[in-house]
Amino acid sequence: MSPELLRSLVWLDYRLAVLFLVILPLMLLLWTTLKRSESMQRVMVIYWRVSSLLAITVYLMIGNLPMAFMASIMAKVLIPLSLWFWVDLNEEIEDQRPSTLKLTFNVWRWAASIYTAIGAIAFIPFLQCAFSRAVYDTAFCQVWREAPLIYKDTLHAGYTPGFLGFWGIVGLVIYVLYLIYFVAVRLGKTGRSAIEQ
Repeated sequence: MSPELLRSLVWLDYRLAVLFLVILPLMLLLWTTLKRSESMQRVMVIYWRVSSLLAITVYLMIGNLPMAFMASIMAKVLIPLSLWFWVDLNEEIEDQRPSTLKLTFNVWRWAASIYTAIGAIAFIPFLQCAFSRAVYDTAFCQVWREAPLIYKDTLHAGYTPGFLGFWGIVGLVIYVLYLIYFVAVRLGKTGRSAIEQ
């Protein structure tokens, strides 16, 4: 694949991610809150907790840390799981009367799931960037840093990449600790129910 085509595809991926994983879910969170659709709102809150790994990934990329590639694919796997995992919420949503909100919510849920699943599969060749510094320093891997560095220059111009990368590591540690707690403790207590007992 030519470097120009790879760069175009990477930028397309970032643009689609902003649309499907930031703008649309933010609008849906506001809409579900205004309409007081508790089950959909709860799914959206869970989605935002899980998808925070994408923001962590951006800061790891800014910090020039190869572990960003592992965080990225982990986010692409966890996001669709967070959208469909909860049996009680899925049943409540299914039982709701047909509405524009319900249709929009379900279309977005399917679109985000398909997008992240395809993204995870397409991202597999880039996992080598996480395990070899020699590979990581090539244009093949560094092309993924372009958008995060523009983000840094836009919103964090006064901070060094190392400082922002440090906060990415802190976020990743907190995220992993919470994920371990969820899998080891909470999942055993509540199973696939989103309502804590």
